[in-house]
Amino acid sequence: MTDLSLPYSRLFRTMGRRVVRLGRWRAALLLAIASMVGLAGGVVVFLVGRLTALLHALLYAVADGGHLSEEAALHAPWMAVVPLLGGAMLGVSIILARRFRTRPPVDPIEANAIHGGLMSFRESVIVTAQTVISSGFGASVGLEAGYTQLSASLGSWLGKTLRLRRHELRLLVGCGAAAAIAAAFDAPFTGAFYAFELIIGVYSIGTLAPVIAAALCGSFLAHRLGALQSSIALGIVPTLSARDVIPFFILGMLCAVLAIGLMLSVAMIERGFSRLKIAQPIRPAIGGVIVGGMALVTPAVLSTGHGALEAQISAQTGLAWIAALFALKFVASSISLGAGFRGGLFFASLLMGALFGKLYGTLVALTGLAPNIDPTLAIVVGMASLAAGVVGGPLTMTFLVLETTGDLTISAAVMVAAAISVFMVRELFGYSFSTWRFHLRGENIHSPHDVGRVRNLTVGKMMRLDVRKAGERMTLVEFRSKYPLGSTKRVVITDAAGKYVGVVLVADAFQPHVEEEPPDQTIAGLVRYRDTFLLPGLNAADAAPLFQKADSEELAVVDNLGNRNVVGLLTEAHLLRRYSEELDKGLKDLTG
Repeated sequence: MTDLSLPYSRLFRTMGRRVVRLGRWRAALLLAIASMVGLAGGVVVFLVGRLTALLHALLYAVADGGHLSEEAALHAPWMAVVPLLGGAMLGVSIILARRFRTRPPVDPIEANAIHGGLMSFRESVIVTAQTVISSGFGASVGLEAGYTQLSASLGSWLGKTLRLRRHELRLLVGCGAAAAIAAAFDAPFTGAFYAFELIIGVYSIGTLAPVIAAALCGSFLAHRLGALQSSIALGIVPTLSARDVIPFFILGMLCAVLAIGLMLSVAMIERGFSRLKIAQPIRPAIGGVIVGGMALVTPAVLSTGHGALEAQISAQTGLAWIAALFALKFVASSISLGAGFRGGLFFASLLMGALFGKLYGTLVALTGLAPNIDPTLAIVVGMASLAAGVVGGPLTMTFLVLETTGDLTISAAVMVAAAISVFMVRELFGYSFSTWRFHLRGENIHSPHDVGRVRNLTVGKMMRLDVRKAGERMTLVEFRSKYPLGSTKRVVITDAAGKYVGVVLVADAFQPHVEEEPPDQTIAGLVRYRDTFLLPGLNAADAAPLFQKADSEELAVVDNLGNRNVVGLLTEAHLLRRYSEELDKGLKDLTG
């Protein structure tokens, strides 16, 4: 899956064997490994951020330390072509990447949900490079997806090389993602809860220390290296009373609706390209043309939007322009992702939420419905609630606001609105942006919980091979002689070619009314479950309902639907026992 371990294979294999033998010191070493992953995450954020900033400087003449989206206008009209060039380059990278992989890249959530924390470093480098191209050339996407992808894959690679256990591997993937987010925003608690809510799927005592250590190390190193970190500077926010929080209930609800609309718009644009039968490598160039045209109106729609967010917090602008900028960013982000640019909606949703919050706060104050509402606070609450609805992490966004602003007085309003937004999105829509993308691919993933453990528990691994068989032309006398009462409960019946026909219960052959049948009577009339059988590739969750449907305690397993050669038997009791064992193992891993 990765070539990283080749130069160091002997060293890491030796370390891996020693880790296995550490016993009670294993937790301490895992903490040290998590810290190493955190440092790697800080380096990733520094390098990716600097490379993107360099592209902005070369392509858009952005000053050192500045942000593309804070520019008042493009320095020259020809710069509107840059997103088109980026789309064309991304299209070429898509064609070339198909030579190295045949499946969609596995991101940290999917890796922890299905693959036990296994990620491909090569795939992650490709994804991160495509993210840099997308954001560096001006597509309206964030870099956070690239940060977390590469950092989490480094954690996965290190854990796999050291031969760590499944739950430890999943933990290191979370540590990598936590370090990346913490380094990107200089917010360790935000990074930690990003890992808990979105990558690991649970907070527990066993996961707390490694994740916090990784987040702190990543944030510290990125700060020391001079990475481009995002901060939110607020003015003085008045003290809130309980009644002042009420308007933000409504803001959280409205942001939930906007979050759903944003996710659906990305899917609609993607579906539109498919219906028009436009080849995937061509789509980013078309999206680049549209985004470039919008950049002629305002560069605030370009790239991540860090500069635009900082500007909008302090700027005194009219309602019409705020609404227009929100609509432009909404459309630009939808088109960028729908057209195939690589990136995420993390920071784009923060900017859109801030714009909508500012619009909401100003309108509510003007209409007199809540004359004491503070517009700056409405910006922050809108930012957190819309981003929480899209990303799916209410505590993540709450800590982001609290850490970047340093103002604890706003915690009540922020947490309430973010929680309401996430609750409504889950109830009305059922997915965050990441899990919605999986749904569009046909994967039924709603969270990073380790469903892969149960998916890997297949019929082929649980079935027994000692199958009692009989031909469908065997007579009752022969059957009773070969399988007397007590010898076995069931016998699988096959035809002349050895294909599965059904199952005969031995007890049925000794019923009084059956014993009265002629001696040459065959067992064909006793065959049950003619069209009910299992396949080796079925997992436990899919196989269990078949037992209930057939009302049988045991079913035959055939090799495939074509040959239907019997390869084993599986009892419902054994399946449920193994299924329960795997669930217990997963619960123990989660709770530590």
